[in-house]
Amino acid sequence: MNLPRPVGEQLRDWRRRRRLTQFDLADLAGMSTRHLSFIETGRSVPSRALLLRLAERLEVPLRERNALLTAAGWAPMYRERPLDDPAMRQARAAIEAVLAGHEPYPALAVDRHWHLLSANRAVMPLLAGVTERLLQPPVNVLRLSLHPEGAAPRIANLGEWRAHLLHRLRQQADATGDAALAELHAELAAYPHDGDDGHAPEPGPTVAVPLRLRTPAGELSFISTTTVFGTPMDITLAELAIESFFPADAATAAALRALLGD
Repeated sequence: MNLPRPVGEQLRDWRRRRRLTQFDLADLAGMSTRHLSFIETGRSVPSRALLLRLAERLEVPLRERNALLTAAGWAPMYRERPLDDPAMRQARAAIEAVLAGHEPYPALAVDRHWHLLSANRAVMPLLAGVTERLLQPPVNVLRLSLHPEGAAPRIANLGEWRAHLLHRLRQQADATGDAALAELHAELAAYPHDGDDGHAPEPGPTVAVPLRLRTPAGELSFISTTTVFGTPMDITLAELAIESFFPADAATAAALRALLGD
């Protein structure tokens, strides 16, 4: 049985991850630097209220806030329910409404490790040519995108899109300290690919990194947005994101409407 690391060590790691000095964090939390130092070295145990305030200032994810509370001898505060739990009915309905309402454009919901939770009808027509084994649950959408047997061979700007995804994943892994995300980054970065590894966007009047995908309907170009739940109190909702793709040009919009018969 692995015992939790002392709460002070965990707080120190989060502070360093956020690139804050003890003075910075103490100022943000409205406490003395001396008190914070005592907590980090184990000479003092924070109250529940202070620990939650520190976690908020450090933007610690809800899952890890529970770990901090447990290490300090307090009961976990945040529950983790599956999406099919009756208590999650309203949240699930909201997710499905957002996905359906985005049609005829693609949208999908993913968890913290980029596993597919749900998708609208516009997603599947874009996966033609993807090997069947990558579509077996749990489907990882980043693996699906960059794997040589996934969508990668059909991404016209693979180097640009690959660099964008890897940079985003690295930022997420660094911000959360999640070892699974770091492992996923290493796996994806090791995939062979023919795209240019340059990080600079292609010339043109673009405002975001596009995804340019070759399909039977022609080359489709997308820009994407990410939607998260505001002020979630459940770990599942806190770690869930909806990725919505919008047409970057009129031809893509027309093709997507035709694909769904709209």
